[in-house]
Amino acid sequence: MPAVLGVLASTLSIAVIWPQVWLSCRHRRTRGLSPTGTWLAVALNLCWLVFGLLVHDPAQVVTNAVVGAGNTAVLAALLLTQPRLRARRALLCTAPGAAGLLALAAGAGLAVLVIGAPAAAVATALGSVTALVGAAGALPQPLGLLRDRAQDVSGLSPARWWLGAASCATWTGYGVSSGQPLPALAAAVGLACALVTCAVLARRAPAPVVPLPVRRPVRPAEQRPVLAAA
Repeated sequence: MPAVLGVLASTLSIAVIWPQVWLSCRHRRTRGLSPTGTWLAVALNLCWLVFGLLVHDPAQVVTNAVVGAGNTAVLAALLLTQPRLRARRALLCTAPGAAGLLALAAGAGLAVLVIGAPAAAVATALGSVTALVGAAGALPQPLGLLRDRAQDVSGLSPARWWLGAASCATWTGYGVSSGQPLPALAAAVGLACALVTCAVLARRAPAPVVPLPVRRPVRPAEQRPVLAAA
């Protein structure tokens, strides 16, 4: 059973990001994306990739390698289409959490490869922190949508969030059945956040189309003959 759920979870996770990649990278639509959530998604993929390597879980490794590439593409599109997010002040507000996770993943790998720390112990510590941060990292997107009901959400792909909900549900079952409670916890929180995002997008009415007034062509004034005075 865990093997079947692992394959299904990996397949859904690999598929989940590509509707958003297509929308953001091909059509350059990123309005509504949470900058903090996008940064954290990239860093979390790296942390779970290292975790998968430490516990020898191929499902985790393959999934997070492919999905991490997609999330990196979405982050690049977000920064390119919204230059204000590349400003130093904006980066200090949105990227520190991701930077901390990247340092954590690098430290975990070096601890095993250089120092010779037990892989199982390092994986437990890394998984604990990643699960907690991952659970918190799923919150900015739905909270941002709930706080600002009038914001432009044209950059959010509904298909991506429905697939995300299915993916999180499958990862929750996989984590429980395979004895990995930390990934299961993070996936369960992600499932709740994905469902909230789907509900908000489903109830958000599209922007009304205001017809432009039809301008009638201006006809030149008719020239009337001028009668000369007698």
